[in-house]
Amino acid sequence: MTKITFIEPNGTRREIEAADGQSVMLAATGAGIDGISAECGGSCICATCHCLVIDAPQDLPEMEDTERDTLEFTSDAMQDNSRLTCQVEVTPALDGAVFQVVGH
Repeated sequence: MTKITFIEPNGTRREIEAADGQSVMLAATGAGIDGISAECGGSCICATCHCLVIDAPQDLPEMEDTERDTLEFTSDAMQDNSRLTCQVEVTPALDGAVFQVVGH
């Protein structure tokens, strides 16, 4: 299991254990992380799983054009460290990563 920390919109830090191979979004919603509603279920069209990558032990895979387009179109809070957690797969390389929930 990979440990990931989320900073919820109210500032609460929550560390969860996530199963490798699932999306960070599914791990977050399964753990009841506040602020990630995942309305599209991981289809990369709503940005309700938008988080900022605060710390990642290793570089995350590059953002694909679809993810970038969705963030640019749906979120006025996009930053250089923005990611849609539905597009980030949990791997052992994410162990210790910290994501700040943008919230919607």
